[in-house]
Amino acid sequence: MEWYLALILLLGTVCIAMFVGLPVAFAFFAACVLGTALFIQGDIGLTLMPMEFHLSIKFVLSPIALFLLMGEILLQTGVAFKAIGAIDRMIARVPGRLAVVSIVGGTVFSSLSGSTIANTAILGSVLLPDMHRRGYQPAISMGPIMAVGGIAMLIPPSALAVLLASLAEQSVAQLLIAGIVPGVLMAVLFFAYVVGRCIINPEIAPAYEPDESQLDSPIVVAVNRRGRAIWSRTYDGKFLRITNRVLPFVFYIFPLFTIFIVVVGSIFFKLASPTESAALGCLAALGVSYFFRLFKSKITITGIDGADFNWREIWKSLIETAKINTMILFIITGSLVFSQALANSGATDGLLRQIAALDLTPLVVVIIMMGVLLFLGAFMDQVSMLLLTLPFFLLGEASLQVIFKIDVIWLMVLMLITMEISLLTPPFGLLLYVMKGVAPFPVTLGQVVRSALPFIFIEVMVLLLLIFVPGVATWLPKMLN
Repeated sequence: MEWYLALILLLGTVCIAMFVGLPVAFAFFAACVLGTALFIQGDIGLTLMPMEFHLSIKFVLSPIALFLLMGEILLQTGVAFKAIGAIDRMIARVPGRLAVVSIVGGTVFSSLSGSTIANTAILGSVLLPDMHRRGYQPAISMGPIMAVGGIAMLIPPSALAVLLASLAEQSVAQLLIAGIVPGVLMAVLFFAYVVGRCIINPEIAPAYEPDESQLDSPIVVAVNRRGRAIWSRTYDGKFLRITNRVLPFVFYIFPLFTIFIVVVGSIFFKLASPTESAALGCLAALGVSYFFRLFKSKITITGIDGADFNWREIWKSLIETAKINTMILFIITGSLVFSQALANSGATDGLLRQIAALDLTPLVVVIIMMGVLLFLGAFMDQVSMLLLTLPFFLLGEASLQVIFKIDVIWLMVLMLITMEISLLTPPFGLLLYVMKGVAPFPVTLGQVVRSALPFIFIEVMVLLLLIFVPGVATWLPKMLN
């Protein structure tokens, strides 16, 4: 069979299976069985499939489960919600205040959860009702929440970054570090856009006087076992207000930064491997959650409650992590065996030989690769598009990355940004539907898409910047060498 017929057959099987509603993992399994039966003659091919499944599960994938667990602990114990409340208290009178809160809060939560869906769902459920009540237009209320939700794909810990580096057999640590600068750059540009647009057109985010009555309330910093205050101060004027703004940051935001420092710092200073740093991050998340529980009955900050920490919440975190990780492992095994089927059919080598024969420059090849990902991202989820393109882009000595000698860390960062953009591109951008689902007011998909367009443009600008100035993404991971 010609290579192009084999390529159409195998890719078509996957796409048709997903189109009719088959789970992603089983869509790959179907193509694997078909490819193995056709291109590896006899029963030996089907006999080797279970062995390939077993070999595809490697210890290097363990950071995915641990990073997921870290985010689930912070989510189930309510720490994330309290952090957003503390950020809301800190940010006072700025144009588009609640939209700015969503950007800052989303960036903080991105550095802790690694989940784009959780980031968008939490910010949407917490902030959108208040935005709607205060007259914010959908264009400035929904867009920032969706855009900052995608940053979780870049800022460590990112489960997708770990998956990409693991499957490509590249350094997980370098890719995690490489995502920091582009992620922070996007957050800064989102911030600047929101503030600038609200200055030019204040009607889209009506200004209001924040309820600062809580800032004039007594600061109760300790209570006895009977719940009576044993240390309380009721300063008048500016000092009380400043203290009531700073205390939430000290008790709810600063401890969260310790988790980020533990995870990223241990990798950056080569104190731990990515797996060990993920485990340390889980311990840090447990420690921070316990800190909030320990002081919940001893410290009272007016207007902000403590977090819940008990064995029930930890059990929920473990169950949710197991569910998501099982799904990811099934997808990984199916995709890796699918890559073997493509290789055995000759489709991978045939397509790559045709591209190599075009005598293109590496820059043009990278642009074509990003274009392919943007096209696929409009119709399928990020994991599926990643696993479909990896055999051609990164896997093996005959991949485009090897043929054209492209910096692998730079290429993987570009792929992550492109997949982040695809979260917002219609018709099937995942975060578009998440936002439509959590919106507390009637909204059409068209309104959701229009609110995302300016932020898609910003993300594309960052992608182009990294394409033409690779050092933006590579200078920080090079410091690890």
